[in-house]
Amino acid sequence: MQAPTRPLMHLSTCLALAAALVSQATQAGEHEHNRRVPLPQIYVQECASCHVAYPAGMLPAASWRRLMSGLDKHFGTNATLDEQDLRFISQWLMTHADTRNTTSPPVPQDRITRTDWFVREHRHIEPTTWRLPSVRSASNCIACHTAADQGSFRERELRMPAGLSASQRSAWDD
Repeated sequence: MQAPTRPLMHLSTCLALAAALVSQATQAGEHEHNRRVPLPQIYVQECASCHVAYPAGMLPAASWRRLMSGLDKHFGTNATLDEQDLRFISQWLMTHADTRNTTSPPVPQDRITRTDWFVREHRHIEPTTWRLPSVRSASNCIACHTAADQGSFRERELRMPAGLSASQRSAWDD
């Protein structure tokens, strides 16, 4: 067998490097909201007492800033924190916020369920599914994502919620 010529070796090296860079870019650009960042205990204690302690990467910093500055009217509830906890949680959210597209328009009403990626990922879910007693709303991630309370939303951790009709079940298969 003849040894590869220098141009061929150069080409294969370039292809291997390009594949590695694409792989890295894919991993780096992987859903920021799916990135595993340990949740601070105070964040879990304060926020998960009412809902899943959403990973900070689910919203951009501007949305977290607005949410944290309006805790006295947090989606119809007074979720006010003491100043020290407010500062700590706010800083943590800003540090780990979604940074994928800082030029996109603001998230409507600063709701995770209105982000482009959430809408895209859930586009096949019928609106009636969100109203099932086992689900209650699109923001109740744990109804379908079994590890949402640990900040994981992988497809392999999905389960169909109780009460789905045949047509709703078929949407899960799409």
